[in-house]
Amino acid sequence: MPVNRLLGLFRRPAPPAIPESTWLAARARVPWLPALDRAREARLRTLAARLLHEKTISPVGGLVLDDVQRCTLAALCCLPLLEFGAEGLRGWSQLIVYPDAFRVNRSHVDAAGVLHEWEDELIGEAWEQGPVILSWADVSADCEDPRAGFCVAAHEIAHKLDALDGVLDGTPPLPREWQKRWARDFQAAYDALAEQVDAGAETAIDGYAAEAPEEFFAVVTEYHFSNPDALRAAMPAVAEHLRRLYGPPVFGRPG
Repeated sequence: MPVNRLLGLFRRPAPPAIPESTWLAARARVPWLPALDRAREARLRTLAARLLHEKTISPVGGLVLDDVQRCTLAALCCLPLLEFGAEGLRGWSQLIVYPDAFRVNRSHVDAAGVLHEWEDELIGEAWEQGPVILSWADVSADCEDPRAGFCVAAHEIAHKLDALDGVLDGTPPLPREWQKRWARDFQAAYDALAEQVDAGAETAIDGYAAEAPEEFFAVVTEYHFSNPDALRAAMPAVAEHLRRLYGPPVFGRPG
C-alpha cells in the first residue's frame, strides 16, 4: 500500500460541513468574518466545523442556543486558530455558555497560611485542564462593537493556546528561536505596562493585562482582533509577534 494511502488511514475524518445557510447567518452576525479573504474564511469555516463536531456546547442558566448561535461561538473561538490550525483545539472538550456574567468562588492561602475567600464576577474563563466558559451577552456585545478592544472568545482561546505546552505563562508553543524572541519582547512590554499601572498612569492597553504574563498575552490577543492599531502603536514588537501567530488583523491598517 502506498505510504500516502497508509497515512490517510490514520487521519481524523473530516467533520460534517456547516450548512451554507447556517454559515451565512453566522457570518452576518460576526463582523470579523466578512472582513476575511476567501481562503481564510474557508479555513475558519473548516475549523469551526471541527469545533462543533468535537466539542460539546453546553448552555446553562436557562440559555437556549440555536444552530446559528452555536456556529457564531465556534467561529469566534476559532479565529485565533486560523494560522495555528486544529491543533489549537487540543486539551479541552466543552464550551459552557452562560446567559450573562457569572460568579465563581475563589480561595487562596497566603504566605502566612491565612485562607482568603472571595467571589469574582466573570465574563469568561478557561480552565487549564477543563472547559472554556463564556458569557453569551458579552460575546454578543463584542460582535456589536468589534473595534472596542474586547473579544472575550479570543481571550479565552489564547489561554488554551498558552496551556498547550503544559505551562500557563503567556507563551504558546513556538519554535525555539521564535520563543526566545517572544519571551524577550513580551516580558519587556509586560514590565513596562506594569510600571505604568503601578504608577497610576493612563495606559493605551487595558491595565488588566498587567495582572500576570498569561493575562497580558490574552488581553493583547483581544487587541489584535479588535483594536490592532492601538496595539501596534503601543507595543509594536508584541503586535508583530501576534501578526505572525494569528495572521494579519482584519480591522487594522495594512503593514
